[in-house]
Amino acid sequence: MESSEQAVAAFHSVAEIFADQDVVLGKTFGAAALMLNKKAIGCLHGEKMAFKLGRDSARHAEALSLPGATLFDPSGMGRPFKDWVEIPLAEAADWLDFGRAAVQAQQSG
Repeated sequence: MESSEQAVAAFHSVAEIFADQDVVLGKTFGAAALMLNKKAIGCLHGEKMAFKLGRDSARHAEALSLPGATLFDPSGMGRPFKDWVEIPLAEAADWLDFGRAAVQAQQSG
């Protein structure tokens, strides 16, 4: 899924902030991803960024309450990943905060 220059720039601005926390760029689901300990914690998916927040966490519920946010379904076949939430570019101001939550979820899980 193609991403606009604006979405790519927003993704990279989040990635830069995590560079000193052992988060590296990688690929997952065919998209640019944030990786921690070789596991994806976030990825760019078209005009949305998906974060692995943990299905029963408060941050997961908070992310799903944002306008346009949905469970992440990388295949588009109606099989969403229940731990992951996609947040639209319109809410990119929250991407960094949810990126931090994804790092924390990975470190504690």
